[in-house]
Amino acid sequence: MKLLENKTALITGATRGIGKGIAIKFAQQGANVAFTYSSSIEAAKELEEELKSYGVMAKGYQSNAAKFDAAQELAAAVLKEFGSIDILINNAGITKDNLLMRISEEDFDNVIEVNLKSVFNLTKAVIRPMMKQRSGSIINMSSVVGLKGNAGQTNYAASKAGIIGFSKSVALELGSRNIRSNVIAPGFIETEMTASLAEETVKEWRNSIPLKRGGTPEDVANACVFLASDMSSYITGQTLSVDGGMLT
Repeated sequence: MKLLENKTALITGATRGIGKGIAIKFAQQGANVAFTYSSSIEAAKELEEELKSYGVMAKGYQSNAAKFDAAQELAAAVLKEFGSIDILINNAGITKDNLLMRISEEDFDNVIEVNLKSVFNLTKAVIRPMMKQRSGSIINMSSVVGLKGNAGQTNYAASKAGIIGFSKSVALELGSRNIRSNVIAPGFIETEMTASLAEETVKEWRNSIPLKRGGTPEDVANACVFLASDMSSYITGQTLSVDGGMLT
């Protein structure tokens, strides 16, 4: 029995890294997958084909969730195409790192808009259909940085901490409608983004983690499957750290 059979998931920022890992794992578990991407049309087409090979419906949408109207249009298009939205995964995010003394107002606003405002936009866009269905699972991607802060990432940390407060509030508002809202806080996950780091830096990271390794997109995707499935039907308002014990 596949854990996400007959469910439709909308995943933002899914053409690489953690988002791609989640999309593939969800298709393997029987979910129909709608996903967004910002510019990589080629990668989106490839992912669409890969997901369909698991016998599910899949479609990529070029959409900027940081824009309120675009999020509304996206949700309407997905509903029309797939018939329902059972799972929302707000995964899209960016970094523009700098020390507070040097960070520009534009870089602060940009990160808050893409990482935090997009979560508001899309959650608002899907809650009506979820309320009608009287079911839904919203999973928002935060970070260990949102829990402990990080020098040089005031904008990113603020956006990721904001996601946690937002998600807990949504859990309180929508619990009576059987809509769950949870957060995943990944630690050091090895993706294309971390591949550009010096090997020495990566080694240091791995050594500082109790499990002595970086995480994989699949590690995060497995946690998402749990929170999206009926296995976690009594879990809401929680933050699950997928960090190899980094914050222990």
